[in-house]
Amino acid sequence: MNLPTDLAATRRDVLVATAAAVATTSSASRLAAQTPPETGSASPGPVILPVSFEVNGGQRELNLDARTTLLDALRENLRLNGTKKGCDHGQCGACTVLVEGRRINSCLTLAVMHQGERITTIEGLGTPDDLHPMQAAFVRHDGFQCGYCTPGQICSAVGVLEEIKAGIPSHVSADLTALPEGSQAEIRERMSGNICRCGAYSNIVDAITEVSGRKA
Repeated sequence: MNLPTDLAATRRDVLVATAAAVATTSSASRLAAQTPPETGSASPGPVILPVSFEVNGGQRELNLDARTTLLDALRENLRLNGTKKGCDHGQCGACTVLVEGRRINSCLTLAVMHQGERITTIEGLGTPDDLHPMQAAFVRHDGFQCGYCTPGQICSAVGVLEEIKAGIPSHVSADLTALPEGSQAEIRERMSGNICRCGAYSNIVDAITEVSGRKA
């Protein structure tokens, strides 16, 4: 279809103007990429903060990047490598430690958030010559295979029994006003955040049940 002369000219003008605008934008982007940043515009360095907390009964003083997770502080700065780095997203439970007696995923919290608090890792629960009752039960019931998840499993198990003792309900607690029972259903639900890649779940539950004083 033939367009009127004045309309055709307008269309050509629009196309030319569009092409020119694209070329100008592209040139400006290339120039910006090649231009060095102005003095003083560089990204600031890390913020280093003093952190003091009690770890396994001893006072520890560190100077840490404010972004350092508790997990990395324990492993990289204090060399407590029993606490494992698994998914680093709080989904596997391998990094579970006890903070003020409460179990947490240490990969999801910053070390500076625990100033002055009491932290217990697997190294602080017991020793080869003097095992914690939960560690001994895991050995008796073969509650681990490759052992990678075991430190987190044991720390979490200790925290689970404290939760039940304190009367904290779980998703499977039938009566939220009554003290929860240390049933296997309760234990399985509360331990569901700790993944065992070897599938030793039944043995783990048996070990925790024994320590709770109930029959497996």
